[in-house]
Amino acid sequence: MADLRTDFVGIKSPNPFWLASAPPTDKEYNVRRAFEAGWGGVVWKTLGSEGPPVVNVNGPRYGAIWGADRRLLGLNNIELITDRPLEVNLREMKTIKRDFPDRALIASIMVPCEEEAWRAILPHVEDTGADGIELNFGCPHGMSERGMGAAVGQVPEYIEMVTRWCKQYTRMPVIVKLTPNITDIRYPARAAHAGGADAVSLINTISSITSVNLDDFSPEPSIDGKGSHGGYCGPAVKPIALNMVAEIARDAETRGLPISGIGGVTTWRDAAEFIALGCGNVQVCTAAMTYGFKIVQEMISGLSNYMDQKGYAGIEDFRGRAVPNVTDWQYLNLNYVTKARINQDDCIKCGRCYAACEDTSHQAISMSEDRVFDVIDEECVACNLCVNVCPVENCITMERLPAGTVDPRTGRTVSDTPSNWTEHPNNPSNVAAE
Repeated sequence: MADLRTDFVGIKSPNPFWLASAPPTDKEYNVRRAFEAGWGGVVWKTLGSEGPPVVNVNGPRYGAIWGADRRLLGLNNIELITDRPLEVNLREMKTIKRDFPDRALIASIMVPCEEEAWRAILPHVEDTGADGIELNFGCPHGMSERGMGAAVGQVPEYIEMVTRWCKQYTRMPVIVKLTPNITDIRYPARAAHAGGADAVSLINTISSITSVNLDDFSPEPSIDGKGSHGGYCGPAVKPIALNMVAEIARDAETRGLPISGIGGVTTWRDAAEFIALGCGNVQVCTAAMTYGFKIVQEMISGLSNYMDQKGYAGIEDFRGRAVPNVTDWQYLNLNYVTKARINQDDCIKCGRCYAACEDTSHQAISMSEDRVFDVIDEECVACNLCVNVCPVENCITMERLPAGTVDPRTGRTVSDTPSNWTEHPNNPSNVAAE
Protein backbone atom coordinates (compact mmCIF):
# COMPACT_ATOMS: atom_id res chain seq x y z
CA MET A 1 0.00 0.00 0.00
CA ALA A 2 1.19 3.51 -0.81
CA ASP A 3 2.29 5.63 2.13
CA LEU A 4 0.21 8.83 2.11
CA ARG A 5 1.92 10.42 5.10
CA THR A 6 3.27 13.92 4.54
CA ASP A 7 5.82 16.15 6.22
CA PHE A 8 5.01 19.68 5.13
CA VAL A 9 7.58 22.17 6.50
CA GLY A 10 7.87 19.95 9.56
CA ILE A 11 4.10 19.57 9.99
CA LYS A 12 3.25 15.86 9.87
CA SER A 13 -0.11 14.42 8.88
CA PRO A 14 -1.31 10.90 7.98
CA ASN A 15 -2.43 12.00 4.50
CA PRO A 16 -2.17 15.12 2.31
CA PHE A 17 -5.85 16.07 2.63
CA TRP A 18 -6.47 19.10 4.86
CA LEU A 19 -9.68 21.03 5.33
CA ALA A 20 -9.21 24.67 4.35
CA SER A 21 -10.01 27.56 6.64
CA ALA A 22 -13.75 27.99 6.03
CA PRO A 23 -17.15 27.21 7.58
CA PRO A 24 -16.36 23.45 7.91
CA THR A 25 -13.51 24.26 10.38
CA ASP A 26 -15.37 26.83 12.46
CA LYS A 27 -15.68 24.90 15.73
CA GLU A 28 -14.54 21.89 17.75
CA TYR A 29 -17.62 19.83 16.82
CA ASN A 30 -16.89 20.14 13.10
CA VAL A 31 -13.15 19.54 13.37
CA ARG A 32 -13.61 16.54 15.64
CA ARG A 33 -16.00 14.93 13.17
CA ALA A 34 -13.64 15.75 10.31
CA PHE A 35 -10.71 14.03 12.01
CA GLU A 36 -12.87 11.04 12.86
CA ALA A 37 -13.78 10.82 9.15
CA GLY A 38 -10.11 10.67 8.20
CA TRP A 39 -8.88 14.16 7.29
CA GLY A 40 -5.14 14.55 7.73
CA GLY A 41 -5.29 18.14 8.92
CA VAL A 42 -7.41 21.26 9.25
CA VAL A 43 -6.81 24.96 8.97
CA TRP A 44 -9.08 26.46 11.63
CA LYS A 45 -11.49 29.12 10.42
CA THR A 46 -9.72 32.47 10.47
CA LEU A 47 -9.18 34.01 13.89
CA GLY A 48 -9.31 37.76 14.51
CA SER A 49 -8.16 40.05 17.28
CA GLU A 50 -9.80 40.33 20.66
CA GLY A 51 -12.26 43.18 20.78
CA PRO A 52 -15.62 43.98 19.17
CA PRO A 53 -17.07 40.76 17.72
CA VAL A 54 -17.31 40.16 14.00
CA VAL A 55 -20.93 40.32 12.82
CA ASN A 56 -21.94 38.22 9.82
CA VAL A 57 -25.09 38.71 7.77
CA ASN A 58 -28.16 36.85 8.97
CA GLY A 59 -29.47 36.19 5.47
CA PRO A 60 -28.16 34.06 2.62
CA ARG A 61 -24.36 33.85 2.55
CA TYR A 62 -23.81 31.80 -0.60
CA GLY A 63 -24.49 32.31 -4.26
CA ALA A 64 -24.10 29.31 -6.55
CA ILE A 65 -23.25 28.23 -10.10
CA TRP A 66 -24.52 24.84 -11.27
CA GLY A 67 -23.82 22.57 -14.19
CA ALA A 68 -26.56 21.23 -16.46
CA ASP A 69 -27.29 18.41 -14.01
CA ARG A 70 -27.36 20.88 -11.08
CA ARG A 71 -23.97 19.68 -9.94
CA LEU A 72 -22.47 22.46 -7.88
CA LEU A 73 -19.61 24.08 -9.80
CA GLY A 74 -18.93 27.12 -7.65
CA LEU A 75 -19.97 29.03 -4.55
CA ASN A 76 -19.82 32.74 -3.94
CA ASN A 77 -19.33 33.21 -0.19
CA ILE A 78 -19.89 36.53 1.61
CA GLU A 79 -19.24 35.14 5.09
CA LEU A 80 -16.54 36.88 7.14
CA ILE A 81 -13.96 35.35 9.50
CA THR A 82 -15.12 33.57 12.65
CA ASP A 83 -17.74 35.45 14.65
CA ARG A 84 -17.05 33.33 17.74
CA PRO A 85 -14.96 34.81 20.59
CA LEU A 86 -11.21 34.37 20.23
CA GLU A 87 -10.85 32.69 23.63
CA VAL A 88 -13.49 30.08 22.70
CA ASN A 89 -11.73 29.20 19.47
CA LEU A 90 -8.35 28.97 21.22
CA ARG A 91 -9.74 26.73 23.96
CA GLU A 92 -11.34 24.40 21.42
CA MET A 93 -8.18 24.26 19.31
CA LYS A 94 -6.19 23.20 22.36
CA THR A 95 -8.68 20.43 23.11
CA ILE A 96 -8.63 19.16 19.54
CA LYS A 97 -4.83 19.06 19.38
CA ARG A 98 -4.75 17.15 22.67
CA ASP A 99 -7.23 14.56 21.38
CA PHE A 100 -5.74 14.24 17.87
CA PRO A 101 -1.98 14.68 18.27
CA ASP A 102 -1.20 12.93 14.99
CA ARG A 103 -3.25 15.36 12.88
CA ALA A 104 -2.13 18.72 11.54
CA LEU A 105 -3.80 21.72 13.17
CA ILE A 106 -3.11 25.10 11.57
CA ALA A 107 -4.43 28.43 12.82
CA SER A 108 -5.54 30.87 10.16
CA ILE A 109 -5.06 34.45 11.37
CA MET A 110 -6.21 37.85 10.12
CA VAL A 111 -5.63 40.92 12.26
CA PRO A 112 -4.95 44.58 11.40
CA CYS A 113 -1.73 45.31 9.56
CA GLU A 114 0.00 46.50 12.71
CA GLU A 115 3.03 44.86 14.30
CA GLU A 116 1.56 44.93 17.80
CA ALA A 117 -1.64 43.19 16.68
CA TRP A 118 0.34 40.25 15.25
CA ARG A 119 2.72 40.10 18.20
CA ALA A 120 -0.22 40.03 20.62
CA ILE A 121 -2.12 37.13 19.09
CA LEU A 122 0.74 34.78 18.23
CA PRO A 123 1.58 33.61 21.81
CA HIS A 124 -2.08 32.72 22.41
CA VAL A 125 -2.17 30.63 19.24
CA GLU A 126 1.14 28.99 20.09
CA ASP A 127 -0.24 28.00 23.50
CA THR A 128 -2.91 25.84 21.85
CA GLY A 129 -0.27 23.46 20.54
CA ALA A 130 -1.11 24.33 16.92
CA ASP A 131 1.39 23.03 14.40
CA GLY A 132 1.58 26.23 12.37
CA ILE A 133 -0.12 29.42 11.31
CA GLU A 134 -1.59 30.51 7.99
CA LEU A 135 -1.66 34.25 7.30
CA ASN A 136 -4.95 35.02 5.59
CA PHE A 137 -4.03 37.58 2.95
CA GLY A 138 -6.84 36.61 0.62
CA CYS A 139 -10.32 37.48 1.90
CA PRO A 140 -11.78 39.52 -1.02
CA HIS A 141 -14.75 41.05 0.82
CA GLY A 142 -15.71 42.53 4.16
CA MET A 143 -12.39 42.09 5.93
CA SER A 144 -10.55 43.39 2.87
CA GLU A 145 -12.63 46.52 3.05
CA ARG A 146 -11.44 46.93 6.65
CA GLY A 147 -7.80 47.00 5.56
CA MET A 148 -7.13 43.27 6.00
CA GLY A 149 -7.30 40.17 3.80
CA ALA A 150 -6.79 40.90 0.11
CA ALA A 151 -6.09 44.55 0.92
CA VAL A 152 -2.80 43.28 2.38
CA GLY A 153 -2.35 40.38 -0.02
CA GLN A 154 -2.41 42.67 -3.04
CA VAL A 155 0.57 44.67 -1.77
CA PRO A 156 3.81 42.62 -1.83
CA GLU A 157 5.55 45.03 0.54
CA TYR A 158 2.87 44.41 3.19
CA ILE A 159 3.11 40.66 2.72
CA GLU A 160 6.86 40.70 3.29
CA MET A 161 6.51 42.99 6.31
CA VAL A 162 3.84 40.96 8.12
CA THR A 163 5.60 37.69 7.33
CA ARG A 164 8.79 39.03 8.92
CA TRP A 165 6.84 40.03 12.04
CA CYS A 166 5.37 36.54 12.37
CA LYS A 167 8.71 34.82 11.83
CA GLN A 168 10.13 37.06 14.55
CA TYR A 169 7.41 36.46 17.13
CA THR A 170 6.59 32.74 16.80
CA ARG A 171 8.37 29.41 16.64
CA MET A 172 5.58 27.94 14.50
CA PRO A 173 5.95 27.45 10.73
CA VAL A 174 4.44 30.37 8.83
CA ILE A 175 2.30 29.66 5.77
CA VAL A 176 1.22 32.67 3.71
CA LYS A 177 -2.16 32.29 2.00
CA LEU A 178 -2.13 34.21 -1.28
CA THR A 179 -4.99 35.99 -3.02
CA PRO A 180 -5.69 35.26 -6.69
CA ASN A 181 -7.14 38.77 -7.07
CA ILE A 182 -3.89 40.09 -8.49
CA THR A 183 -2.34 40.38 -11.95
CA ASP A 184 0.76 38.23 -11.37
CA ILE A 185 0.83 35.70 -8.51
CA ARG A 186 4.63 35.53 -8.60
CA TYR A 187 5.07 38.93 -6.94
CA PRO A 188 3.22 38.17 -3.68
CA ALA A 189 4.85 34.74 -3.60
CA ARG A 190 8.28 36.33 -3.93
CA ALA A 191 7.40 38.77 -1.16
CA ALA A 192 6.34 35.95 1.16
CA HIS A 193 9.57 34.12 0.37
CA ALA A 194 11.63 37.25 1.02
CA GLY A 195 9.86 37.70 4.36
CA GLY A 196 10.96 34.25 5.46
CA ALA A 197 7.71 32.32 4.91
CA ASP A 198 8.08 28.58 5.37
CA ALA A 199 5.43 27.97 2.70
CA VAL A 200 2.60 29.53 0.72
CA SER A 201 -0.94 28.29 0.22
CA LEU A 202 -3.12 29.16 -2.74
CA ILE A 203 -5.49 30.08 -4.08
CA ASN A 204 -7.83 31.93 -1.79
CA THR A 205 -11.27 32.77 -3.16
CA ILE A 206 -11.78 34.87 -6.28
CA SER A 207 -13.72 38.11 -6.02
CA SER A 208 -17.00 37.52 -7.83
CA ILE A 209 -20.68 38.10 -8.39
CA THR A 210 -22.24 34.81 -9.45
CA SER A 211 -25.62 36.03 -10.68
CA VAL A 212 -28.18 38.84 -10.69
CA ASN A 213 -31.82 38.36 -9.78
CA LEU A 214 -33.78 39.63 -12.79
CA ASP A 215 -36.91 40.32 -10.75
CA ASP A 216 -35.49 42.70 -8.15
CA PHE A 217 -32.13 43.27 -9.91
CA SER A 218 -29.97 42.50 -6.89
CA PRO A 219 -26.82 40.35 -6.96
CA GLU A 220 -27.13 36.93 -5.34
CA PRO A 221 -27.08 36.20 -2.48
CA SER A 222 -29.42 39.09 -1.81
CA ILE A 223 -29.67 40.75 1.60
CA ASP A 224 -32.71 43.01 1.82
CA GLY A 225 -32.54 43.79 -1.89
CA LYS A 226 -28.78 44.40 -1.99
CA GLY A 227 -25.85 42.15 -2.85
CA SER A 228 -22.09 42.31 -2.62
CA HIS A 229 -19.09 40.75 -4.29
CA GLY A 230 -17.93 37.62 -2.49
CA GLY A 231 -15.30 34.91 -2.65
CA TYR A 232 -15.72 32.36 -5.46
CA CYS A 233 -14.61 28.78 -4.81
CA GLY A 234 -15.34 25.24 -5.97
CA PRO A 235 -14.52 23.07 -9.00
CA ALA A 236 -14.80 26.03 -11.39
CA VAL A 237 -11.70 27.72 -9.94
CA LYS A 238 -9.39 24.70 -10.22
CA PRO A 239 -7.84 25.68 -13.60
CA ILE A 240 -6.96 29.11 -12.22
CA ALA A 241 -5.47 27.57 -9.10
CA LEU A 242 -3.37 25.05 -11.05
CA ASN A 243 -1.97 27.80 -13.25
CA MET A 244 -0.98 29.97 -10.30
CA VAL A 245 0.61 27.04 -8.47
CA ALA A 246 2.62 26.23 -11.61
CA GLU A 247 3.76 29.85 -11.94
CA ILE A 248 5.23 29.77 -8.43
CA ALA A 249 6.71 26.29 -8.83
CA ARG A 250 8.67 27.22 -11.96
CA ASP A 251 9.62 30.81 -11.09
CA ALA A 252 13.37 31.23 -10.60
CA GLU A 253 12.88 33.19 -7.36
CA THR A 254 10.32 30.88 -5.71
CA ARG A 255 11.21 27.49 -7.16
CA GLY A 256 11.35 25.00 -4.29
CA LEU A 257 9.14 27.08 -1.98
CA PRO A 258 6.71 24.61 -0.33
CA ILE A 259 3.13 25.01 -1.57
CA SER A 260 -0.19 23.93 -0.09
CA GLY A 261 -2.60 23.67 -3.02
CA ILE A 262 -6.14 25.03 -2.77
CA GLY A 263 -8.89 25.53 -5.33
CA GLY A 264 -11.58 23.14 -6.49
CA VAL A 265 -10.11 19.91 -5.12
CA THR A 266 -13.05 17.49 -5.33
CA THR A 267 -11.50 14.12 -6.21
CA TRP A 268 -8.24 12.24 -5.67
CA ARG A 269 -7.33 13.09 -9.26
CA ASP A 270 -7.60 16.81 -8.53
CA ALA A 271 -5.28 16.34 -5.57
CA ALA A 272 -2.78 14.34 -7.62
CA GLU A 273 -2.65 17.11 -10.23
CA PHE A 274 -1.80 19.71 -7.57
CA ILE A 275 0.87 17.41 -6.15
CA ALA A 276 2.31 16.80 -9.64
CA LEU A 277 2.71 20.58 -9.92
CA GLY A 278 4.75 20.66 -6.72
CA CYS A 279 2.24 20.89 -3.85
CA GLY A 280 3.11 19.11 -0.63
CA ASN A 281 -0.55 18.76 0.32
CA VAL A 282 -3.98 20.05 -0.68
CA GLN A 283 -6.72 21.91 1.14
CA VAL A 284 -10.41 21.24 0.52
CA CYS A 285 -13.53 23.27 1.27
CA THR A 286 -16.39 23.22 -1.24
CA ALA A 287 -16.29 19.44 -1.72
CA ALA A 288 -16.75 18.90 2.01
CA MET A 289 -19.55 21.47 2.12
CA THR A 290 -21.26 19.73 -0.80
CA TYR A 291 -20.77 16.04 0.02
CA GLY A 292 -19.85 15.92 3.71
CA PHE A 293 -16.67 15.03 5.56
CA LYS A 294 -16.61 11.38 4.49
CA ILE A 295 -15.66 12.35 0.94
CA VAL A 296 -12.08 12.25 2.20
CA GLN A 297 -12.30 8.47 2.32
CA GLU A 298 -12.85 8.36 -1.45
CA MET A 299 -9.94 10.76 -1.93
CA ILE A 300 -7.64 8.63 0.22
CA SER A 301 -8.53 5.33 -1.45
CA GLY A 302 -8.40 6.82 -4.95
CA LEU A 303 -4.98 8.43 -4.46
CA SER A 304 -3.64 5.29 -2.80
CA ASN A 305 -4.82 3.09 -5.69
CA TYR A 306 -3.31 5.46 -8.25
CA MET A 307 0.03 5.44 -6.47
CA ASP A 308 0.00 1.64 -6.19
CA GLN A 309 -0.71 1.29 -9.92
CA LYS A 310 2.14 3.67 -10.78
CA GLY A 311 4.55 2.17 -8.28
CA TYR A 312 4.85 5.32 -6.18
CA ALA A 313 5.71 4.45 -2.59
CA GLY A 314 5.05 7.97 -1.28
CA ILE A 315 3.89 11.44 -2.27
CA GLU A 316 7.44 12.62 -2.91
CA ASP A 317 7.82 10.04 -5.69
CA PHE A 318 5.68 12.11 -8.04
CA ARG A 319 5.50 15.53 -6.43
CA GLY A 320 6.58 18.17 -8.94
CA ARG A 321 6.89 15.74 -11.86
CA ALA A 322 4.72 17.98 -14.08
CA VAL A 323 6.61 21.21 -13.40
CA PRO A 324 9.32 20.77 -16.10
CA ASN A 325 6.56 20.18 -18.66
CA VAL A 326 4.94 23.57 -18.06
CA THR A 327 6.32 26.15 -20.47
CA ASP A 328 5.38 29.31 -22.32
CA TRP A 329 3.67 29.22 -25.70
CA GLN A 330 6.66 30.37 -27.71
CA TYR A 331 8.65 27.31 -26.61
CA LEU A 332 6.16 24.70 -27.85
CA ASN A 333 7.29 22.26 -30.53
CA LEU A 334 5.81 23.44 -33.85
CA ASN A 335 6.99 20.25 -35.59
CA TYR A 336 4.48 18.20 -33.60
CA VAL A 337 1.50 17.46 -35.93
CA THR A 338 -1.73 15.60 -35.11
CA LYS A 339 -5.07 15.00 -36.81
CA ALA A 340 -8.47 14.14 -35.42
CA ARG A 341 -9.73 10.57 -35.92
CA ILE A 342 -13.36 9.47 -35.48
CA ASN A 343 -14.12 5.90 -34.39
CA GLN A 344 -17.16 5.05 -36.51
CA ASP A 345 -18.10 2.12 -34.27
CA ASP A 346 -18.48 4.44 -31.27
CA CYS A 347 -20.06 7.37 -33.13
CA ILE A 348 -23.72 8.00 -32.20
CA LYS A 349 -24.20 10.39 -35.15
CA CYS A 350 -25.22 13.32 -32.98
CA GLY A 351 -23.35 15.76 -35.21
CA ARG A 352 -21.88 17.90 -32.45
CA CYS A 353 -18.38 17.60 -33.88
CA TYR A 354 -19.60 18.64 -37.31
CA ALA A 355 -21.57 21.65 -36.01
CA ALA A 356 -18.67 22.86 -33.86
CA CYS A 357 -16.08 22.50 -36.61
CA GLU A 358 -18.27 23.81 -39.43
CA ASP A 359 -19.62 26.87 -37.64
CA THR A 360 -16.84 27.92 -35.30
CA SER A 361 -13.63 26.18 -36.28
CA HIS A 362 -11.96 25.07 -39.53
CA GLN A 363 -14.57 23.18 -41.58
CA ALA A 364 -12.51 20.01 -41.26
CA ILE A 365 -15.33 17.47 -40.72
CA SER A 366 -17.58 16.23 -43.51
CA MET A 367 -21.09 14.83 -43.14
CA SER A 368 -22.57 12.35 -45.63
CA GLU A 369 -26.28 12.04 -46.44
CA ASP A 370 -26.56 9.10 -44.01
CA ARG A 371 -24.76 11.11 -41.27
CA VAL A 372 -21.34 9.55 -41.39
CA PHE A 373 -18.76 12.03 -40.15
CA ASP A 374 -15.17 12.02 -41.40
CA VAL A 375 -12.16 14.27 -40.84
CA ILE A 376 -10.79 16.26 -43.78
CA ASP A 377 -7.06 16.12 -43.12
CA GLU A 378 -6.35 18.96 -45.55
CA GLU A 379 -8.32 21.32 -43.31
CA CYS A 380 -7.72 19.87 -39.83
CA VAL A 381 -5.45 22.06 -37.67
CA ALA A 382 -5.68 19.63 -34.73
CA CYS A 383 -7.43 22.11 -32.43
CA ASN A 384 -9.29 19.14 -30.80
CA LEU A 385 -12.52 21.12 -30.35
CA CYS A 386 -14.32 18.08 -31.78
CA VAL A 387 -12.86 15.90 -29.02
CA ASN A 388 -14.10 18.30 -26.36
CA VAL A 389 -17.67 18.61 -27.63
CA CYS A 390 -18.16 14.89 -28.40
CA PRO A 391 -20.45 13.30 -25.77
CA VAL A 392 -18.84 9.85 -26.22
CA GLU A 393 -15.52 9.49 -24.44
CA ASN A 394 -12.65 8.43 -26.73
CA CYS A 395 -14.88 8.35 -29.81
CA ILE A 396 -12.71 11.10 -31.30
CA THR A 397 -8.97 11.03 -30.64
CA MET A 398 -5.93 12.93 -31.83
CA GLU A 399 -3.40 10.87 -33.81
CA ARG A 400 0.17 12.03 -34.31
CA LEU A 401 1.48 11.95 -37.87
CA PRO A 402 4.70 9.90 -38.09
CA ALA A 403 7.97 11.49 -39.11
CA GLY A 404 8.56 11.54 -42.85
CA THR A 405 4.92 11.90 -43.81
CA VAL A 406 3.56 15.03 -45.40
CA ASP A 407 1.03 17.17 -43.56
CA PRO A 408 -1.77 17.43 -46.15
CA ARG A 409 -2.76 20.84 -44.79
CA THR A 410 0.61 22.58 -45.00
CA GLY A 411 2.52 20.39 -47.45
CA ARG A 412 5.46 20.22 -45.03
CA THR A 413 7.22 16.97 -44.15
CA VAL A 414 6.66 16.01 -40.53
CA SER A 415 9.87 15.88 -38.50
CA ASP A 416 10.75 14.19 -35.20
CA THR A 417 13.19 17.01 -34.48
CA PRO A 418 11.66 19.62 -32.19
CA SER A 419 11.43 23.14 -33.55
CA ASN A 420 14.31 25.42 -32.57
CA TRP A 421 12.11 27.43 -30.23
CA THR A 422 12.06 24.58 -27.71
CA GLU A 423 15.86 24.82 -27.44
CA HIS A 424 15.86 28.53 -26.59
CA PRO A 425 18.07 29.12 -23.52
CA ASN A 426 15.30 31.07 -21.79
CA ASN A 427 12.83 28.21 -22.09
CA PRO A 428 11.66 27.59 -18.50
CA SER A 429 11.23 23.89 -19.29
CA ASN A 430 14.98 23.57 -19.68
CA VAL A 431 15.31 24.18 -15.94
CA ALA A 432 14.98 20.99 -13.93
CA ALA A 433 12.37 21.03 -11.16
CA GLU A 434 13.75 21.04 -7.65
